[in-house]
Formats: sequence, C-alpha cells, structure tokens
Amino acid sequence: MINYLKVSFGIFLALAVSRFVPHPPNFTSLIALSFYVPAILGIKYLPALIFSFFITDMFIGFHNLMFFTWGSVIIIAYISNYFIKNLSTRIIGVLLSAVIYFIITNFGSWFLKDIYLINLDGIILAYTLALPFFYQSLISTVLFSVFFEILINKTKVVFTKKSI
Repeated sequence: MINYLKVSFGIFLALAVSRFVPHPPNFTSLIALSFYVPAILGIKYLPALIFSFFITDMFIGFHNLMFFTWGSVIIIAYISNYFIKNLSTRIIGVLLSAVIYFIITNFGSWFLKDIYLINLDGIILAYTLALPFFYQSLISTVLFSVFFEILINKTKVVFTKKSI
C-alpha cells in the first residue's frame, strides 16, 4: 500500500509539473503518461492517474470537456497493454494514443461547444481548427515518450503482459 501511494504521488508530480509549468498549448506529458503508466506499472495505477487529473483540474479549472479528456486517458491506458512487446510496438501505441486523444477530445469540443454546427461541416471545422493543437500534442507525446524509453532502458524495466 505504501509503495502504491509513493508511485501514485510520483505520477501526480509528473503530471502536475507538466500541466502547471508554463508551456505551449497541449504540450504536456498527459498522453505519454496515460500510455506508459499502465504499460509499465499496470492498470492498477489508472485510478492514480485519473485522480491526478482530477486534482490538477481543480487548480486549472473544471470544464465540460474533462470527461472526454479523462475518457481518452482510460482508453489509452487499456490499449497500452497491447503495445508493450517492443520499442516498435510502443512507438505505434504512443502515436495511436495521440490520435485517440485528438479524436475523442475534439469530438467533445464539437459536440459540447456552441461554436460549431452539429453537422458534417461543423465536425470537419472542429477537427481542422484543432490540427495545430494536435501538432503540439504529438511533439510533446514523442518527447515525453523518449524520456520514458530512456528511463526504461536505464532501469532495465522488463515489460510483461499484465492482466487487465
């Protein structure tokens, strides 16, 4: 239990630092953490990850898209287990995670915000206007993933298929 709390606090710190330190829009460890925490530590740390989002959102501000954000984190966490085999599959998994996050959160933006028409033109506009943010998310996800891969290599983490 103590170890779980220590690791959970580390997850919170990693997320909080990347969300609270001034950064370009969508340039955080969010997607990489959502992928690597369950892949490395197991799905049992998903509640710690979601709770970390909850706590940081308390300070940043709750918004109507947070359930889409948290939902994408949950989906990414569960699919990460299928991409842990080797570096190549983890790269594919991380990139897929960025796409999943983009699709889900921007669907929420289109559906919940009054700035888009609820039709095909509206959803195309929502995704088109979100492309610069996707670029930032993709770059940050790749950079944070490189950091996690270096950490994995240095600590000699061995991936095992964890039961979900």
